[in-house]
Formats: sequence, C-alpha cells, structure tokens
Amino acid sequence: MWSTLATTRITRGEEDAGRWGVLLAGRVRLRDVVGRHVVVVALVPLAAGLAAATALSSAGPDRAGAAVYGAGLAALGLFAVAVATLAAQIFPARAAATGVTIAVLGAGLLARMIGDGLTALGWLRWLSPFGLIELSAPYAGNHPLPLLILLTAAILVYGAALAAADRRDVGGGLTAPATGRPARLRLLATVEAFAVRRMLAPLAGWSAGVSAYFLLIGITSISVTDFLADNAAFVDAAAQAGFTELDRVEGFTAAIFALLALPVGAFTAVRMAAFVAAEFDRRLIMLAAQPLSRLRLLTAELTATIGGALVLVTSAAIATWVGVTVVGGDFALSAALQGTWNTLPIVLLSAGAAILATGIAPGAVTAFGCLPATGGFLLKVTADSAAAPTWVANLSPFAHLAPVPLAAVDWRGALVMTGLAGVLTTTGAAAYRRRDLRG
Repeated sequence: MWSTLATTRITRGEEDAGRWGVLLAGRVRLRDVVGRHVVVVALVPLAAGLAAATALSSAGPDRAGAAVYGAGLAALGLFAVAVATLAAQIFPARAAATGVTIAVLGAGLLARMIGDGLTALGWLRWLSPFGLIELSAPYAGNHPLPLLILLTAAILVYGAALAAADRRDVGGGLTAPATGRPARLRLLATVEAFAVRRMLAPLAGWSAGVSAYFLLIGITSISVTDFLADNAAFVDAAAQAGFTELDRVEGFTAAIFALLALPVGAFTAVRMAAFVAAEFDRRLIMLAAQPLSRLRLLTAELTATIGGALVLVTSAAIATWVGVTVVGGDFALSAALQGTWNTLPIVLLSAGAAILATGIAPGAVTAFGCLPATGGFLLKVTADSAAAPTWVANLSPFAHLAPVPLAAVDWRGALVMTGLAGVLTTTGAAAYRRRDLRG
C-alpha cells in the first residue's frame, strides 16, 4: 500500500500539480523523469526487505529462510511500484491510478485466498503476487523460482510503464477523461444529499472488497475449523494471542469479525480525509461561503460516513452468512449481524479521531482516524503475545470488544467507547468551527 500511494503521489500527483513543468521544459524526456523518480521509490521496499532479512537472520539459524522472506517482501513492494507507475501513465488522474493499482493488488490477494481455500483452484496462486510469495515457502521449502517470476513480472511492468510514458503528453494519459456526458442532477438538492452522493462510488468499491473477503471467509470456515479441531497446537497458539475457540465456526468468525474494524475504521478516516482534501483544493470554499454553517457541512459528511460504515459491516455479515450456508454450515444470519455490528464502537472511535484531526490537525486526518482500529489491534496482539501487563492491553479498544457471536456483547465497553467517540467528535467539531479554512 505504501509503495502504491508513494508512487502515484510522486509521479502522477506531482505532474498534475504542475511541479514537473520546469523539469520537462528542458531536454529531459518524460520517461527519464518518471524512471528516475520511481527508482528512488523502489529503494524503500528493497531496504524493507533487507531489514527484515537481517533481523530474522540474527534471530535464528535459518539464514536461507530469512533471505527468502526478505526477498519476497522486497519483490512485492517492487511489483506494487511497477503497477502504480504503469497506471500513472495510463490514467490522467492520481485517484484513478491509485484505485486501479489497489484493485490489482486486491485481486491478487483474493486469488491467493481462493487458491488456498479450494484445492482445485490452487494454480491461481501462480497468478498472484501474494501467491508467489506463499509458494516461495520461506523457512519451509525456500523456493527461489516464484520470487524470480514475481521480480520478472515487476521488471516487465516497469518497462511497459516507461514505454507508455513515451507515448503520452505531459499532464495527460493514454486514456482521455470522459467529456460531454449528460448532467447528473441527483442528490444535489441539499448538503446532506450531496455528501451521500460523493460517498456512493467509494462505498461501492469498499463494499465489493469487504464482501468478497468475507464471502471467502464463510466458504472456507468449515474446512478451516475442521483443520484446527485436529491441530490443538494451532488453537493454543492463537489463544495466547487472544483468539479463543477457533475450532468452532462461531469462534473463528468472531476472530475474523474483530478484524473488520480495521478496514471499516480506515473507511471512515479516508472519507473524512476526502472532506479535508476538498477544503485544501478550494472545492469547499464556495460552498462554505453560502448561508450554511460549517458545523452543518461537517455533520452531513460525518452522517454519510457513518451510514456507509453501517453498510460495510452489514454487507460483511450477509456475505459471511451466505458463504457458510453455501458449504452446508450452520450459522444464523442474526449471529453474523451481531458479530459485525459489535465492531461499530471501534469504528465510531476511528470516526471521532478523524473528526478531531479535522479540527486540530487537518494534514493528518487519515493517520489519526486509523489509530484507534489499526493501532489498537496491533497493541492488543503484541501485548497478548508478549505477556505484557494487563493495563497495557487494556489501552486497546479491542481489549473491550467481546468475541461476538461466540459470547455476549460487552455493553459496558461498547458504551464507554461510544461515549469517548462522542467526546472526540464534539471536540473536533468545535475546533473545526474555530479554525480558518485552508486552501
């Protein structure tokens, strides 16, 4: 993800902002500017892979396994850089280039999951960058061939990106933006309706990804729980990390449902970041100049975002239930809904943190918004695995999230987190009203 975002920002983003104009006013070709910037970005995944291999090598005797693991990490980052570079040459806008690259990586992850879950489709792993890393089997087989295939694919895509840069105009892409389309006047009557309109397209993409993932979780749940039931060591190791009774469908789905807070929390952070981006890009200035309070603008955006989050958790529940039902499992839709809705307090915390950043640190909305879910999850797992003091684990919102539907909802924890989210939201809204508009 970092490789994708950094590549599209440094290439297409800088070009769209007009900051490459001086560079390209001389004799330097566009492909040379693109190539030299991308080489610098590619150094980061290479350094990450080297750092991982070095750390693992110092921690154990299997240096070959450490090298294969580090090489896989680096190769995956290089592949993401190459795909993002090509997308930045094809599409004339950074958002489109980023979205297509993420879709390619998401499709690769889905292909690996399907290949892992269904033996007959195991060959799909050879078409996925994530599958190729798995096939390299670090610390098991240490096979170099899958990594060579992934690295070759990255080089070929990078070469195609440079060739595409030679065939397009500065500021444009190989594809032209649509022009002359008929007017779309739906959901333009009120600020609230406009907030919903701006969210619909991103929500469709997020819903498709979340639903596909949880559909696969449902389809593979029976085989996974059967495997875990015959391997008590895996269940015990997971219990030490805070995941209990994974050999039951309810326990397995409860653990996976807890992870749902991460993408849905990120969704709320990204949507609020888009609201701030509209302010920075001066697209919000004319709207704010109307006889509308800034609090109403913020409330409309927040309401639409929370509604979108509710759609995401509901779609995850339905997809999981369908998957389990298809393979003949016994899992009630009501249990699935309880499990996914149980994550909403953490999602609200993410939204509240994003609102707080909107008011006091508008340049860091995404980071603030992802902190309660992503940071909280990492803190909980690390604290449980390292046997840290209880108070350390209790700092994470996930420590107060019951494993629903395996257990009943922790209403006390849910109410406290919801109340804290309300405090964050109120504080952020007050700060937003008092600060100047950017742009």
